[in-house]
Amino acid sequence: MKKITPDPPETPSLSTSDPLDPAQRSTVAQRALCDPLRNPNPANPISHIFTIAPDVDTETLWVHASETLASLSAMITDLAFELEGSRRNKALAIQQLIVLGELLVNRALDHLDTSDSTASAVTPISGH
Repeated sequence: MKKITPDPPETPSLSTSDPLDPAQRSTVAQRALCDPLRNPNPANPISHIFTIAPDVDTETLWVHASETLASLSAMITDLAFELEGSRRNKALAIQQLIVLGELLVNRALDHLDTSDSTASAVTPISGH
């Protein structure tokens, strides 16, 4: 019986471009090694994936944090009821921490609302 597959099997090239010549490889390697040494605190590209617009007001940020925690609480509660034993206990402990965070955020929102209403009551509105 004849062997159809070559030994070792041919692997298709994953790169569509020509490989770098040794001089280019040396330049790329040197840049990869030297750049971190020149800038020891580079910006973390992962931290810039999700950004919050700089002009968003504090109340909106608190409201979104509260809604995110409420959604997370609902998701972990559903997950906890699908688990058993110590894994369920861990999920419920996580859920309690989320609820605690949600309570803290909601209290901060209440303080924000009361300070806004107090500030508007103290500040006279000019009709001019």
